Amino acid sequence: MTEPDVTMAKIGQGMELGQSGERAAARRLFSELWQEIGATGDPLHRCALAHSMADVQDDAHEELLWDLRALEAADLITDARARQAGVTGPASGFYPSLHLNLGDVYRRLGDLDRARDHLRRGRAAVDALGDDGYGQMIRQGLDRLADRLPTS
Repeated sequence: MTEPDVTMAKIGQGMELGQSGERAAARRLFSELWQEIGATGDPLHRCALAHSMADVQDDAHEELLWDLRALEAADLITDARARQAGVTGPASGFYPSLHLNLGDVYRRLGDLDRARDHLRRGRAAVDALGDDGYGQMIRQGLDRLADRLPTS
């Protein structure tokens, strides 16, 4: 039996704060955790934290910075580390959501070429998702992003 991951539990608490409308409190908690983890800490922790921190930003440029940190960390997560954390699929299952978020923030910032690139990359990665509620949510999010992007 594996020990509970205290850092992931704290990230979960921050996510709950953000989802309940306490975005400033979530940002404070995430900032404290980022100081503990550091820019070279466990890639899984960095990815989960940065992905969550991006969601509670009020400024799209700050959101973009956190989304890029999450993507950079995701490139370092192994399947073994993901399994150890209780992730049921491969580490590549993180990419569709990461690219969805990056595509959306680039769209909001007016960088439509990068938005389209991340949409393409997100769609290319969806096979790593299961055919469950989460996978359907991400696929639908990618479809909505496509609908919001003007054709080139």
